Amino acid sequence: MPMYLPNSYGREGNFKLDVVASGGQVLDLETAVKDGILGGSGGGGLISTAGAEKLDLKVMIEELESVEVPSVFICPISLYPMQDPVTLCTGQTYERSNILKWFSLGHYTCPTTMQELWDDTVTPNRTLQQLIYSWFSQKYLAMKKRSEDVQGRAIELLESLKKVKGQARVQALKELRHVVTAHATAKKTVLDNGGVALVSNLLGPFTTHAVGSEAIGILVNLDLDFASKSNLMQPAKVSLMVDILNEGSIETKINCTRLIEMLIEGKDFESENMSSLSLVVGLLRLVKDKRHTNGVLAGLGLLKTLCSHEPLRNSIVSVGAVPQLVELLPSLNNECLELALHILEVLSTIPEGSNALKDCSCTIPNVVKLLMKVSESCTQLALSILWAVCKLAPEECSALAVEAGLAAKLLLVIQSGCNPVLKQRSAELLKLCSLNYSSSIFISKCKLTRTIQ
Repeated sequence: MPMYLPNSYGREGNFKLDVVASGGQVLDLETAVKDGILGGSGGGGLISTAGAEKLDLKVMIEELESVEVPSVFICPISLYPMQDPVTLCTGQTYERSNILKWFSLGHYTCPTTMQELWDDTVTPNRTLQQLIYSWFSQKYLAMKKRSEDVQGRAIELLESLKKVKGQARVQALKELRHVVTAHATAKKTVLDNGGVALVSNLLGPFTTHAVGSEAIGILVNLDLDFASKSNLMQPAKVSLMVDILNEGSIETKINCTRLIEMLIEGKDFESENMSSLSLVVGLLRLVKDKRHTNGVLAGLGLLKTLCSHEPLRNSIVSVGAVPQLVELLPSLNNECLELALHILEVLSTIPEGSNALKDCSCTIPNVVKLLMKVSESCTQLALSILWAVCKLAPEECSALAVEAGLAAKLLLVIQSGCNPVLKQRSAELLKLCSLNYSSSIFISKCKLTRTIQ
């Protein structure tokens, strides 16, 4: 059930209608609307729906759930707009079904004031009900009109794109992008009127970055079918997206990243189309820009998807992705951290990746710190990375791991309520780290004497 926010006037608690009659009806509501107290336009009064098809109040409330609603329309029990308001003897008004449920639970008090009721009669508040209906009708009809206007404008822009060129094309695309981003009805209009194919065909080897950026900003906001995705996977179009990813604004870079992920996610794609080193370089630049969390998240998400395709892993390692991601670990939020660890764990399964992890001086200290810190999933990924590194060079890496406090972290994992697989891997890693030491020296180096005792 959505939470409706009363307007600022209502929140101050000093909203007052002129008179509450003994029958529970609120009087002089027309004046309240004219004065703008309940969101009226001033002088417009209540909407007349005479001669028009009767609108369903329940449907209007559902479709306008994000609109700020006057507090006087909200039931104090459910915090949801009232459809059948009734007033108690205390003068407080509630949705009929809610107050009757309150009574059925054995309460004979007013929920708002907690006064005992001297009369349990509920009086229909027809005037307030009419005002609620009129207010929602006004908002609903205005929304529908805006929607129709948006659909018409989207069609006009699509027709314009068939004719205009140069800067006029850029302007038409920019306006269409704004319309599609802001209105769900515009998205459907573009889809239903061949807009995807029209915009997609603007992308090619001779497309300017200004046109390409706006076109990509439109496409990323649409639900693309298989044929549309296949069309956009043409090498020339992918090459343009990669170029724009490397040179565009932060918003354009994020849009390019999201669109490429949309094209390749959940399907077998020709990896050579995505094997461009420029793509990986562009993504690494994006994830290293800590000023834009959305960009970091989008970039890591696409890198994770690319890593799921084995032929691409060597390319990702070859451009220095491993040390760059390792150095980023301490600064990432939890969501980004799990993605980065997943990428490093996948890359550790190939020789080039595990060697890159071993050669990076930050790998062991940065990864050890993440054990038992974020989530069980992150701990599992971190253990897998450490195992790959320590197994590759036991003497060198085990000493570094012990100095970084790995043993104490492993004992925490073993003693915790983690799943048995994690405990087993921790025990194996602890044993691997202890191979080059006698028991007493290992305990001493790990500063585990008190723990062991």
